[in-house]
Amino acid sequence: MKQELKKYPKMKLVSIVYGNGDPTTATQVTQGLLQHYPNLKGIISPTTVGILAAAQVLDTSKYKGKVALTGLGTPVAMNKYVEDGTVQSFELWNPANLGYLAAYAAVNYASKKITGAAGQSVTAGKLGTFTVGADHTILLGPPLVFTKSNINNYNSWGF
Repeated sequence: MKQELKKYPKMKLVSIVYGNGDPTTATQVTQGLLQHYPNLKGIISPTTVGILAAAQVLDTSKYKGKVALTGLGTPVAMNKYVEDGTVQSFELWNPANLGYLAAYAAVNYASKKITGAAGQSVTAGKLGTFTVGADHTILLGPPLVFTKSNINNYNSWGF
């Protein structure tokens, strides 16, 4: 996040807080941010628990529509907040596609078609071909962006 922030010189990072995967803690730290920074313009939550807690706080406060919220979330949990305008957009990788790619990668590795070395290719059926990157990683690619125009197309965990 700090690296990405360098692309936006007018944007100032005022604080980093942690909800620790706990809804109560995430709610409390969101409330604390809003109290400590009454002119806060945005919150980015990299966790599904955090974005939901922040959306719930913003939805019922004077900050609704004034503080932009985005991050990683599930469409089922976030639907209400996108529909009512509390959140304009958020993202998440498609879990079915993640599992699909992981299965292909595992089969290729187990059958010794790849060793995990950078630069090797893995064809993952309907998803296409992927290249093994540094540290034996294969990245699915950009996440899905959920907005008011598409969120109702994703009404289950499996998308």
